Amino acid sequence: MNAVTTSQPSVNFRTECGGRRSAAPPPGWSRRFLRRAGWFLSSITLVMGAGCQLLFTGPFAPPQPLPETKLLDIHCHTAGIGAGGSGCFISKEMETSWKLRPYLKSFGATREELVEKGDAHVIQLISRQLARSQHVGQAVVLALDGVVDGQGELDRARTEVYVPNEFVAREVAKTTNLLFGASINPYRKDALERLVRAKTNGAQLVKWIPSIMAIDPADEKLVPFYEKLIELQLPLLTHAGQERSFTHANDALCDPERLRLPLRLGVTVIVAHIASTGSNGGERDTDRLRRLLAEFPRLHSEISSLTQLNKPGYLREALTRSEFQGRLMYGTDFPLINTPLVSPWFFPRRLRIPEMWRISRIENPWDRDVALKQALGVPPEIFARSREMVPGVR
Repeated sequence: MNAVTTSQPSVNFRTECGGRRSAAPPPGWSRRFLRRAGWFLSSITLVMGAGCQLLFTGPFAPPQPLPETKLLDIHCHTAGIGAGGSGCFISKEMETSWKLRPYLKSFGATREELVEKGDAHVIQLISRQLARSQHVGQAVVLALDGVVDGQGELDRARTEVYVPNEFVAREVAKTTNLLFGASINPYRKDALERLVRAKTNGAQLVKWIPSIMAIDPADEKLVPFYEKLIELQLPLLTHAGQERSFTHANDALCDPERLRLPLRLGVTVIVAHIASTGSNGGERDTDRLRRLLAEFPRLHSEISSLTQLNKPGYLREALTRSEFQGRLMYGTDFPLINTPLVSPWFFPRRLRIPEMWRISRIENPWDRDVALKQALGVPPEIFARSREMVPGVR
């Protein structure tokens, strides 16, 4: 996940490891905590890694060469605190969270820089870092709409993070390697007009997080919205599974089974992160997604965030379960690939020490992510499919 008002990052803080937020810690606390936690995790990882090398089983699938064409990252976030007239805003609780500073740091930014240069600075940083990638040529940068009230207007009091379409569309248009991912709450009174405007402004897809946007994908009232998505040939990239990056989330709304309505109508749906870390109806959300994949050919998923420390086993499942074959595409959930949540050292049974060392030394976050996923067995067709799925790639 404005002017310099109540603000914080523009993305859904996808650490997914947080619970309720407490009062802000003393100055410098977060840096000391993160440094000590990093040392502790590194020590434990090295000790466990040495033991796990004795139980080495190899990657999830045999590594293969990458596609010759540069890749498209279908899942990239930006951040905004409302500086520079961006229109972004965040809740007070989000703004005072200790996570803000390290989150901005993962983009290569500080709050002080955003105050001085505006929220557009983050998008410029993304573009510059991506331009240095050897393997990834473009990324879809995602806006994030908020909760809507009974009158179809944005409900700021219930919205924790807001990144407007106009801001993202305007800033990515100034680059040659970033694409616009729109976000529109379908309960807005002018939702259909917003869809048309987003398409006109270059939107490649529409992004939802139903659990924090208060969207029920199974609501029959949304049929006109779905029909407009089909008419405009816009895929729906939607979060499914558990969401713990925000202070309030209704995970029942992220049940993959609620996607049957748009799928029956013919919407192209991309479920983020293979619906990892969640359950509904006594079943894992990933299992519910697998059942839907067997029924609906226009349903897809992607592998962003699946190398995170808090999602063990999900990448293996994505690469080995038959239902996912031919349905997965490449995404990163940037900037989280640039945080301690992701490291080749978390895979000591899958990678040899020299390979973990080689990957950990790659400076560019996208190239490091590609190298890690390739080494773990992500095949070239998954890396290539994002580009095939996005209709207006330059």
